[in-house]
Amino acid sequence: MKYKLFCLIVLLCSYPICLLSQYSYGVTGLLHTPSAEMQPDKTVMIGGGFLNESLTPSRFNYNTYNYYLNITIFPCLEVAYTCTLFKVTPQWGVQSQMGKFTNQDRYFSLRLRALREGQFSKYMPAIVLGTSDPFTESGGGQFATEGFSGNGFFSRFYLALTKHIPIRREELAIHLSYLYNRRHDYHLNGIAGGITYSPSRLPDLKLIAEYDSHDILIGMNYLFILHLLVQAMMQKGKYFSCGLTYLIHLK
Repeated sequence: MKYKLFCLIVLLCSYPICLLSQYSYGVTGLLHTPSAEMQPDKTVMIGGGFLNESLTPSRFNYNTYNYYLNITIFPCLEVAYTCTLFKVTPQWGVQSQMGKFTNQDRYFSLRLRALREGQFSKYMPAIVLGTSDPFTESGGGQFATEGFSGNGFFSRFYLALTKHIPIRREELAIHLSYLYNRRHDYHLNGIAGGITYSPSRLPDLKLIAEYDSHDILIGMNYLFILHLLVQAMMQKGKYFSCGLTYLIHLK
């Protein structure tokens, strides 16, 4: 019985996956910009990381951390639940708790693939519609009186396109998206995009350069031992953030 259980665990965890995990939102994507890539069906991602304050809304006027659970339920549907830690600051709490992480912001994300890459022709890009923290983005939340627009801090809606371009043995991908939200303190609106490159000698490595509609970011994803994905990024060439994601394919 123990031998059968061991074999089952190995089978469940033996499917190699190497796509882009956007730990900053807990979904598939680039560093801080959407993409139209999707994980294989029944993929589970568990992860989190360090967020430099420059990567977060102004409510987080300090470096913080997040963690998330992400499930691709069908080949075209991805759902994530992400928590970002709050720290007590002078305007938000009592002196005895100052500087401590005492609460967390929670939100759901949803990604729906409208078209697969190459579905109708070899030139067709993949198309994904997505949102993060959609329910409280319109304002009027508990922080509105403090100059914030609601408490949907990481709210965004987007349309993303991705096209992979093989160049001999190398792979290049172009990602383009349009972002929209109504926040005043985290105004990521307009055109965003990026480029990813996977060298043939290191196929588990993805180098990323992107523009998130506000800043330029560069970074990388690297997959260790088939399941542990490491991500690191630099924002504006000087602000560092990083994260880890564990990927499992339940088949």
